[in-house]
Amino acid sequence: MTRTLSRPELIAWTRLARTPRIGPLTFHRLIARFRTAAAALEALPRVSTLTAPPDEKAHTEIESVEALGARLIACCEPDYPPLLAQLDAPPPVIAIRGDPKWLKKPTIAIVGSREGSGSALMFAERLAADLGAAGYTIVSGLARGVDAAAHRGALETGTVGVLAGGLDHPYPPQNQKLHDALCERGAVVSEAPLGTIARARDFPRRNSIISGVSRGVVVIEAALRSGSLITARAAADQGRDVMAAPGSPLDPRARGSNALIKQGATLIEDASDVITALGEAAPPLRPLSAGPLFADLDAPPPPPGLPKKIAALLSPTPIHVNDLARLVDAPAGAVAAALTELELEGHAASLPGGYAAQARAAFN
Repeated sequence: MTRTLSRPELIAWTRLARTPRIGPLTFHRLIARFRTAAAALEALPRVSTLTAPPDEKAHTEIESVEALGARLIACCEPDYPPLLAQLDAPPPVIAIRGDPKWLKKPTIAIVGSREGSGSALMFAERLAADLGAAGYTIVSGLARGVDAAAHRGALETGTVGVLAGGLDHPYPPQNQKLHDALCERGAVVSEAPLGTIARARDFPRRNSIISGVSRGVVVIEAALRSGSLITARAAADQGRDVMAAPGSPLDPRARGSNALIKQGATLIEDASDVITALGEAAPPLRPLSAGPLFADLDAPPPPPGLPKKIAALLSPTPIHVNDLARLVDAPAGAVAAALTELELEGHAASLPGGYAAQARAAFN
């Protein structure tokens, strides 16, 4: 069940989403517990030491986004990307500049090396054009190399770029013309507030959105340690199809994509391979999170000592909430409540896909 928020509701939703140390998992647990963003904001001083941004700041952000010809869309609203909304803890709000309809069509992500070879760039552009002609929206990260080639190939049929920074800080600067073309003829998406300049630690979140809005991910030339492999891992965690184009074993730019094929990714050589791999049905998705605004859940506080046990298990390496529940031999609901408490205290961070890790800054 979805509905369009009123202006006051969207302001409250944005204030809660922009509260420091409240990530997507904690946001959705607070909504499940208190029913509405306004009620969660009212309860926040009682359950934590966190301070939400004032109404004026959220109102200014919404108006500034609209001044760019964009919209701030909450994850309970009809225009929110449908595949992204079905993840465990989707970003509470995203900004979309362009037409949201492109994310309601079948979507395929194409990602790869920023320093792609000539053959990789040609293949990415041709693959995007062929998939676009077959009715797919092409999603990528507006980076140099393979990303830019994929966007160019799909400009005539529909393409969406996902930014790591705010809508007013497209990156890299040399792709400004391509960014402007996407805004006019496709769409550009960002989870980050306006004014955010992309940093290295913001790109994994961007990559998770690229895979989250897509039915499958195609990797073309990726080194063994690259953002494209992070996107592929996020896709696998989200139940998306992972595909890769084979590359020369002599080219280090292809070692990561070749490794994906060894690990079970579908080898693709043209658009027909991608379409066959996807089949007719959408990929299996995790259950929809407790519905914002409409949930009947009322999470009890965690048992004494459980937050401390979970905190001891957290590290910089993400771990899934279900794995934490098994390790501490506690119900998933109790673990979720404990993680909410830890995040509000600044000892944990919720991550896309149902993962948690030690606290780290995000968009601060």
